[in-house]
Amino acid sequence: MDNELFEISQQLGRLLQSKEKKISTAESCTGGWISQIITDVPGSSAWFDRGFITYSNAAKIQMLGVKSKTLNDFGAVSAQVATEMASGALQNSEADCAIAVTGIAGPTGGTTEKPVGTVFIAWAYKNQETQVIQKKLNGSRFEIRQQTVKLALEGIYVE
Repeated sequence: MDNELFEISQQLGRLLQSKEKKISTAESCTGGWISQIITDVPGSSAWFDRGFITYSNAAKIQMLGVKSKTLNDFGAVSAQVATEMASGALQNSEADCAIAVTGIAGPTGGTTEKPVGTVFIAWAYKNQETQVIQKKLNGSRFEIRQQTVKLALEGIYVE
């Protein structure tokens, strides 16, 4: 287990629980790692509602309501898709906030426009505008995915 990720998740859980809030996740490139690190925390059922692992475009459409047009126009690895994934996770859960990630972890799949290490992370909140960032991460597939999980967990805020 990654102690740093566990501690970040534990802190997030304490914060969510103190505010009586719940979170959901929508993951592509991390393949459920965010949900795993959250559920590694004992008692996380009090603040974690559910996780969606939507690796394929079809899953993004079916489970999260990502629009086919968005996928066609911008690609699965885009701010627009990350935003729709986060909104979909929020709308299809009992959560108050949601994290969504999509990216190219490599070692293949990169392009000139979107090289390996390109990730988009979005955070959705009830009654607020969804926030999204783009990062260019370096390292192995494992390291890119690990950095994505860390950034996703650190970037959420709870009111």
